[in-house]
Amino acid sequence: MSVIFYTNPMSRGRIARWMLEETGAPYDVRYLRYGPEMQAPDYAAINPMRKVPAIVHEGHVVTECGAICAYLAEAFPEAGLAPLAAERAAYFRWMFFAAGPWEAASTNQAIGLAVPEEHAGMVGYGDFARTLTALTGAVARGPYLCGDRFTAADVYFGAQISWGVQFGTIPKTPEVEAYLARILSRPAYLNAGALDDAAMAEYGPGG
Repeated sequence: MSVIFYTNPMSRGRIARWMLEETGAPYDVRYLRYGPEMQAPDYAAINPMRKVPAIVHEGHVVTECGAICAYLAEAFPEAGLAPLAAERAAYFRWMFFAAGPWEAASTNQAIGLAVPEEHAGMVGYGDFARTLTALTGAVARGPYLCGDRFTAADVYFGAQISWGVQFGTIPKTPEVEAYLARILSRPAYLNAGALDDAAMAEYGPGG
């Protein structure tokens, strides 16, 4: 297989799976259960963070969902998921926004951690409200994050937007709902979800 994919169906590995399905590249799945399997020394040698997802491609290890999506877009250019020259600014902006400010702000919001106003300047996202404003503005600009074309940025950030709507941290504005309707109807997204859902019984909680 071209790519070895380490994941759990109840993890951010769902994003990486979607990206793999978008590329059309062959891949071999190695499911890891939470607990001893994910903490084992063999896997720690691949990802010292002992978290999923991770991929190995031609002997190279890539971890972190945003990095995996960006790497796969470059590794399989025939899929057309890497940015064109005119798309690079928006592509890198929103990929790194998702991995940095949005990830931190949405996680802190979900677990009830609020940054004191006097310390807002010390954190990368300032506060949740301004981060959410940036997100909703991004999806309102065009059919996709980089304009008229679907890219890996829509996989990575789009999945997080979908989860935010699902868990109530992102409001269902008309622009957000229209954006999600476009990206979540893609065959690769549907295939990836079906594969992960099928694996839940064995590798999810209690599996």
